[in-house]
Amino acid sequence: MTQSLNQLLLAYLPLVVFVAVAAVIGVALLLSAFVVAYKQPDSEKLSAYECGFNAFDDARMKFDVRYYLVAILLIIFDVEIAFFFPWVTASKDIGLFGYCSVMVFLAVLTIGFIYEWKKGALEWN
Repeated sequence: MTQSLNQLLLAYLPLVVFVAVAAVIGVALLLSAFVVAYKQPDSEKLSAYECGFNAFDDARMKFDVRYYLVAILLIIFDVEIAFFFPWVTASKDIGLFGYCSVMVFLAVLTIGFIYEWKKGALEWN
Protein backbone atom coordinates (compact mmCIF):
# COMPACT_ATOMS: atom_id res chain seq x y z
CA MET A 1 0.00 0.00 0.00
CA THR A 2 2.73 2.49 0.90
CA GLN A 3 4.73 1.58 -2.23
CA SER A 4 1.84 2.54 -4.54
CA LEU A 5 1.21 5.70 -2.51
CA ASN A 6 4.87 6.69 -2.86
CA GLN A 7 4.71 6.10 -6.62
CA LEU A 8 1.59 8.25 -6.83
CA LEU A 9 3.25 11.07 -4.91
CA LEU A 10 6.37 10.83 -7.07
CA ALA A 11 4.19 11.11 -10.16
CA TYR A 12 2.87 14.47 -8.87
CA LEU A 13 6.29 15.79 -7.84
CA PRO A 14 6.92 17.72 -11.12
CA LEU A 15 3.57 19.45 -10.71
CA VAL A 16 4.39 20.49 -7.14
CA VAL A 17 7.81 21.77 -8.23
CA PHE A 18 6.20 23.72 -11.10
CA VAL A 19 3.64 25.35 -8.79
CA ALA A 20 6.33 26.20 -6.24
CA VAL A 21 8.61 27.80 -8.85
CA ALA A 22 5.66 29.76 -10.29
CA ALA A 23 4.73 31.01 -6.81
CA VAL A 24 8.30 32.08 -6.07
CA ILE A 25 8.58 33.92 -9.40
CA GLY A 26 5.20 35.62 -8.86
CA VAL A 27 6.07 36.79 -5.34
CA ALA A 28 9.50 37.97 -6.51
CA LEU A 29 7.97 40.03 -9.32
CA LEU A 30 5.40 41.58 -6.99
CA LEU A 31 8.02 42.50 -4.41
CA SER A 32 10.43 43.87 -7.02
CA ALA A 33 7.70 46.19 -8.32
CA PHE A 34 7.30 47.72 -4.85
CA VAL A 35 11.08 48.07 -4.40
CA VAL A 36 11.87 49.54 -7.82
CA ALA A 37 8.74 51.71 -8.27
CA TYR A 38 9.16 55.46 -8.64
CA LYS A 39 7.35 56.99 -5.65
CA GLN A 40 6.69 60.67 -6.19
CA PRO A 41 2.91 61.26 -6.35
CA ASP A 42 1.49 64.52 -7.63
CA SER A 43 -2.03 65.90 -7.90
CA GLU A 44 -2.57 64.62 -11.47
CA LYS A 45 -1.66 61.04 -10.53
CA LEU A 46 -3.89 61.10 -7.45
CA SER A 47 -6.91 62.65 -9.20
CA ALA A 48 -9.87 60.49 -10.13
CA TYR A 49 -10.32 59.88 -13.85
CA GLU A 50 -13.12 57.79 -15.20
CA CYS A 51 -14.47 57.86 -18.76
CA GLY A 52 -13.41 61.43 -19.43
CA PHE A 53 -15.22 63.16 -16.60
CA ASN A 54 -14.74 63.64 -12.89
CA ALA A 55 -16.20 60.70 -10.99
CA PHE A 56 -17.59 62.91 -8.20
CA ASP A 57 -19.79 65.16 -10.36
CA ASP A 58 -23.55 64.99 -10.51
CA ALA A 59 -24.79 61.51 -11.36
CA ARG A 60 -27.54 62.95 -13.59
CA MET A 61 -25.23 64.70 -16.04
CA LYS A 62 -25.37 63.85 -19.73
CA PHE A 63 -23.18 61.00 -20.89
CA ASP A 64 -21.68 61.06 -24.35
CA VAL A 65 -23.38 58.52 -26.59
CA ARG A 66 -20.09 57.71 -28.35
CA TYR A 67 -19.06 55.54 -25.41
CA TYR A 68 -22.09 53.34 -25.99
CA LEU A 69 -21.42 53.23 -29.71
CA VAL A 70 -17.84 52.10 -29.15
CA ALA A 71 -19.11 49.40 -26.79
CA ILE A 72 -21.52 48.21 -29.46
CA LEU A 73 -18.66 48.14 -31.97
CA LEU A 74 -16.63 46.01 -29.59
CA ILE A 75 -19.50 43.60 -29.18
CA ILE A 76 -20.10 43.42 -32.93
CA PHE A 77 -16.52 42.49 -33.78
CA ASP A 78 -15.90 40.40 -30.68
CA VAL A 79 -18.98 38.25 -31.24
CA GLU A 80 -18.19 37.97 -34.93
CA ILE A 81 -14.73 36.57 -34.28
CA ALA A 82 -15.99 34.27 -31.52
CA PHE A 83 -18.52 32.66 -33.86
CA PHE A 84 -16.36 32.52 -36.97
CA PHE A 85 -13.71 30.17 -35.63
CA PRO A 86 -16.08 27.24 -34.93
CA TRP A 87 -17.91 27.88 -38.18
CA VAL A 88 -14.71 27.76 -40.23
CA THR A 89 -13.52 24.56 -38.57
CA ALA A 90 -16.86 22.81 -39.15
CA SER A 91 -17.84 24.40 -42.46
CA LYS A 92 -17.71 21.11 -44.39
CA ASP A 93 -19.93 19.31 -41.87
CA ILE A 94 -22.75 21.84 -41.41
CA GLY A 95 -23.86 22.04 -45.02
CA LEU A 96 -26.27 24.52 -46.57
CA PHE A 97 -28.21 25.21 -43.36
CA GLY A 98 -25.03 26.21 -41.55
CA TYR A 99 -23.98 28.42 -44.41
CA CYS A 100 -27.35 30.19 -44.51
CA SER A 101 -27.42 30.69 -40.76
CA VAL A 102 -23.97 32.28 -40.83
CA MET A 103 -25.06 34.57 -43.68
CA VAL A 104 -28.06 35.70 -41.58
CA PHE A 105 -25.69 36.27 -38.66
CA LEU A 106 -23.39 38.35 -40.87
CA ALA A 107 -26.35 40.34 -42.17
CA VAL A 108 -27.37 41.25 -38.60
CA LEU A 109 -23.80 42.27 -37.79
CA THR A 110 -23.60 44.32 -40.98
CA ILE A 111 -26.81 46.14 -40.06
CA GLY A 112 -25.29 46.91 -36.64
CA PHE A 113 -22.11 48.17 -38.26
CA ILE A 114 -24.04 50.39 -40.68
CA TYR A 115 -25.99 51.80 -37.71
CA GLU A 116 -22.69 52.59 -35.98
CA TRP A 117 -21.34 54.23 -39.10
CA LYS A 118 -24.46 56.39 -39.58
CA LYS A 119 -24.34 57.48 -35.91
CA GLY A 120 -20.74 58.63 -36.36
CA ALA A 121 -19.07 56.22 -33.97
CA LEU A 122 -16.12 55.87 -36.32
CA GLU A 123 -15.44 59.63 -36.37
CA TRP A 124 -13.79 61.11 -33.27
CA ASN A 125 -13.47 64.83 -33.81
